[in-house]
Amino acid sequence: MKLSLSRVVSGCRLGTLTNLGKNGVQTMELPGCLLYTKTGSPPHLTHDTLQAVEGVPAVVQLTLSTLVELHEVLEEYKEGIGKFIGMPESVLYCSLHDPGTPCPPGYNNNKVRGRLGTGLNPTLLISHRLQCCQMATTFGRYSLKTVSIWGYGGRMEMTASKFMSMQRALQPDWLQCLSDGDTISGETSRKRAKKSVDRSLSFLDECLQLQEKSPELQGSVMVGVIEGGDVLEERLRSARETAKRPVGAFLLDGFQGQAMAKETKLKLIASVTAELPEDKPRLIHGIGKPDEVLECIERGVDVFESFFPYQVTERGCALSFSYNYNPDPEAAVLEQNGIQDAGKNGAEKDINETSKADPEITSFEIFLKEKRYRDDFGPLVHGCTCYCCQNHSRAYVHHLLVTNELLAGVLLMMHNFQHYFSFFHSIRDALRDDRLDQLKELIFRQAL
Repeated sequence: MKLSLSRVVSGCRLGTLTNLGKNGVQTMELPGCLLYTKTGSPPHLTHDTLQAVEGVPAVVQLTLSTLVELHEVLEEYKEGIGKFIGMPESVLYCSLHDPGTPCPPGYNNNKVRGRLGTGLNPTLLISHRLQCCQMATTFGRYSLKTVSIWGYGGRMEMTASKFMSMQRALQPDWLQCLSDGDTISGETSRKRAKKSVDRSLSFLDECLQLQEKSPELQGSVMVGVIEGGDVLEERLRSARETAKRPVGAFLLDGFQGQAMAKETKLKLIASVTAELPEDKPRLIHGIGKPDEVLECIERGVDVFESFFPYQVTERGCALSFSYNYNPDPEAAVLEQNGIQDAGKNGAEKDINETSKADPEITSFEIFLKEKRYRDDFGPLVHGCTCYCCQNHSRAYVHHLLVTNELLAGVLLMMHNFQHYFSFFHSIRDALRDDRLDQLKELIFRQAL
């Protein structure tokens, strides 16, 4: 994998990743995003329907948490996850957790819950307490060497050796190294942040050693993970130490969710990317909203996930924001949103109560279960070239949603994926044209 930067403007990096995949012929333009999948398949879509989506990214994101139950099957199959899921030519990136299903916090700790026995005679009580201490010591040693993965069957403890055994069965092109990222539940203590960095570096060293001994992973790129919670000193230490290891890319972890203040998050991202080498890509997990994506790009991030379109689809919504940064941004917004804007002016009484009550719905999407779309025969977004907008109306998708038809998810996923991928194409064009400020102004106006 080789990164070639064509422009760096105010921290924004425009470039191309080449020599991707097992045959080395795939490329990826930056800034860009990954193709989000569940169990190796794009949500709601088949491979045939995915072909109708324009601008599909070259790199497919697989999540270990959704594939861990297939370990024994893939070990026996021996030909890797790419051929198993019908994507033998795709560039595969295996991350730890599913961004569409957040992990519960507090899953990596050394505490043994329970109480010492009571009501026992002194001899039995002493014996019981000794057993509890031994269990706590054993558990502590075990916990320091494991990370919790939440699969469909529940929580599983993953050691470095078990993790690399899974990777040998999967045979991905990129793999996120095992790391302790359980530092996003709020303000992280300095002690916990230090432990997170120490454990992650230890996992990285062990995984790199195991990779050297694995013929199946010789062509795979190890993605080093930057941890440290919201403690700047630990984030910088993690970045510097990880950069000393032979990794092919860097992942900024622990920024998903709303637990960390926005100002703190952006400051940490900018500080971390300043410590990383220029010739290797920087990935980030858990950032998907258009305004947040642009803020991270300005701070040196290259690659994002595409779970946001999936979340929008699951809410029964369609992405409808404008990314046309022409000199008349107001006209562009009206053109893209069409009837949506007219409906917003004085039509609050028609908004469905479900939409009002759902705090997850953003200003970048329209909630198509609302009654006002029942007789709206325009496309989801005027000017959109996706299959859904070219062949179906808002009224039809509204009908599919209220009758719980599976086709609703298919059509919305096709639209939302293509709209999101086109947004990243627009970002790259704006960087080439020195028009990122206009695009940012347009996006932030819609974020209000």
